[in-house]
Amino acid sequence: MSAFEQGGVRPSADGLANTAAEKLRSMVPAAGAMAYPFLLDAFHIAVSPASGQLSPGRLVLAALCLLAATATPLLGLACAYWMTKAAPSSFELRARRLAYISVGAPPLFVQTGVGLGLLHIHVSDELVWVAGWLAASLYVLLGGEQERPARSAAIAPPIARWRVTHGIAAAVILLYVAFHLTNHLLGLLGPDVHGAVMKIGRTVYRSSVIEPILVSLMLFQVAVGVRLAWRWSTLPADAFRVFQIGSGVYLAAFIVTHLNSAFVSARAVHHIDTNWDWASGAPTGLIHDAWSIRLVPHYALGVFFVLAHLASGLRGVLIAHGVALTIANRIWATGLATGGLIAIAIMSGLCGARI
Repeated sequence: MSAFEQGGVRPSADGLANTAAEKLRSMVPAAGAMAYPFLLDAFHIAVSPASGQLSPGRLVLAALCLLAATATPLLGLACAYWMTKAAPSSFELRARRLAYISVGAPPLFVQTGVGLGLLHIHVSDELVWVAGWLAASLYVLLGGEQERPARSAAIAPPIARWRVTHGIAAAVILLYVAFHLTNHLLGLLGPDVHGAVMKIGRTVYRSSVIEPILVSLMLFQVAVGVRLAWRWSTLPADAFRVFQIGSGVYLAAFIVTHLNSAFVSARAVHHIDTNWDWASGAPTGLIHDAWSIRLVPHYALGVFFVLAHLASGLRGVLIAHGVALTIANRIWATGLATGGLIAIAIMSGLCGARI
């Protein structure tokens, strides 16, 4: 039976074209994620000329490639915002969630490479990466078109309680994050300074009591954060909420990847000390190693998003306690700017800069 016979209305050519165009637009975040490793490859080729000479043209090309790769999560955030609707269809909701997942492309690509190595699967991680995103895209495209019932933007009491718990746990973890980032900033003074401070810190956060608690809190934050992101992704959201969800998705992927890289790959399997040499990719360095270049966006955005996500949470707390919206927004923007500057400073140190 035709569509006209069933409902009395035949889809117009314009309507079908609009639907096809919408589906193609929904694949933009996946396309950006699939391009991510190849932008890193292009950067590596640009900074590794056979002659050993780095021309100004190659330097500009390398900068543009690295900038484009680092901007991949921003593309996902923008698409997630554009896809926000009050009552999304099944397809639209899947497309929005795929956009949020693409925000975590840098840590997910690191996880792909580390995971394949741990499993001794000798297949190109780029091939696995592209195949995974193609599969995810097909999953989205095969989603139903039926309208989902509109849901209230109010937070259900159980979700609200989890949100409060998430914030309290974040306040505890902040103590470790503040020390960890300060320690990495000291890398600008040299690996010896970083190592000396890290040695002092390890007496606390690597103790038999503190380390299991800290790791458990991290995993708890990931689980609760993913639950909150899943819930909030179904609702209409302004740019601030989209950024908070997207930054949380990035951090969830980053935490899991970092724990796997440090605890499983480095410490348990390869018995490597996760010190400055490990973080900076010594002796080759992060910039000139074809594999390690992926760690530059991974680390940089990890620093930025952890501080930006905290700023987003603080904005919500301030507004809830009656602080003027303009003031709360300025504090949020200041937090993002500070996070960006700290990320640049830390990555400069890891890539060899000294003061």
